[in-house]
Amino acid sequence: MTTQPDEPYYVMYDEDFGLSGLAGRSEAALPLPLPKGGMEGDEQVGEDARSLLESSLPDDMIRTLWLAADRERFDPVVRGATVRDWLRGWSEAYPARPPKRPKTFVKYRSTMFVEPRRPVLVEEEMRDAVLAEIGAVEADLARAVPLPDIVAVLRRAVAEAGADLGFRLLLRILKAHSVRVDKARYDRFIELSEPFEYCFAVVHDDLEVDWPPVDPARRDADWDFGLSELTGRFAHWYDGTADERLRDAVGADDVRQSPGSAAAVLLEDVTRLLASPLSDDTLTTLWLAASDCGLRPDRLGIDVRQWLEQIAEVCRERLRETAPAYRPAPGPVRADLTDEVLRELRDLEAEFASRTIQPHWQGIPGAAAAQVLEQVVAQVDPDLGFRLFLRVLLALWMPLSEERYARYQVLGERFGYGEFHVSLVDGFIQSDL
Repeated sequence: MTTQPDEPYYVMYDEDFGLSGLAGRSEAALPLPLPKGGMEGDEQVGEDARSLLESSLPDDMIRTLWLAADRERFDPVVRGATVRDWLRGWSEAYPARPPKRPKTFVKYRSTMFVEPRRPVLVEEEMRDAVLAEIGAVEADLARAVPLPDIVAVLRRAVAEAGADLGFRLLLRILKAHSVRVDKARYDRFIELSEPFEYCFAVVHDDLEVDWPPVDPARRDADWDFGLSELTGRFAHWYDGTADERLRDAVGADDVRQSPGSAAAVLLEDVTRLLASPLSDDTLTTLWLAASDCGLRPDRLGIDVRQWLEQIAEVCRERLRETAPAYRPAPGPVRADLTDEVLRELRDLEAEFASRTIQPHWQGIPGAAAAQVLEQVVAQVDPDLGFRLFLRVLLALWMPLSEERYARYQVLGERFGYGEFHVSLVDGFIQSDL
């Protein structure tokens, strides 16, 4: 089994790190990559340096590996040092750290605290998986990298310096030499990165991907999306302007989504509501209930339809920038699931009637929220209605039985939601209900 850091990498770093991160720094950020340190991820350079120094890779292979990752901007040999001397400098600047107690990460669920299990890495399995990805892009690497035997060098690095460092260097070399990968391979890179516990930026940032055309019907996001995701951003709104919150949401494509997807699904949700027969009062109640009364459009000097139009325009602006070929068009609705969503709404009718959203500040009665949700499900789109229903459950702090939550999960799967979408309400599960 491979050695893992005391804490997940995604906790320690929010971008590429270690030797691969060092190679990816811009010219301005990296005038001279000597072991002076001081930047996030430099301590991992010491760990990566030791991995290479302890391997049997000859100096010329290590040098080739570094130059390929760094686009030949900095060559230790040209500066009068051997590549091993240079790596020793980093190793000495950042010696191995003594083990420390990992931070505890807890997720609240009812009255229990559950600590997520970290993945168990088997080095042989991870090595074979990384070697398979190198083999899949072998021809592209050989064409793009003007250095001898880069594929053989990468394979040796994986075998002798470890799958973790080898995978990060593979990604960095692909980025450094603008090697394009298709969406399926990109998805495999993301999947492979998860056991290593990287932040998604290690794979995503600067990698050239042949993204499929933007399609609101695709369900590539792991979490909430569209108007329901936007309402969640205003539920506990303490900083920034409304426009900043809106633009953050419009640009928040999931790591697996084609650029512009967040804008496209939000635009579709808003367009459906604006074209629907729902009254202004109904739309206002819907927005306030789902957003936990976090933003009242009248405080911006506009009504709810103007607010929805403003959302739509920001979405169109984003799409013009990122997906100019995209032409919004209404897609089909999942009318076959309308009755099931309505049953779940009506099953909580009494509980809705007994609660109020923000009861101490111009609150929204739960019964009124339930009524407008039923109208969205029946007259607009059961998918949008179900997503907003989940948001209203959060605003009402609605306790849920395990059986009811399981039904929501099944509904979410039928709508094609991502792995963690419905789990946004799992903190209210009570096993004794």
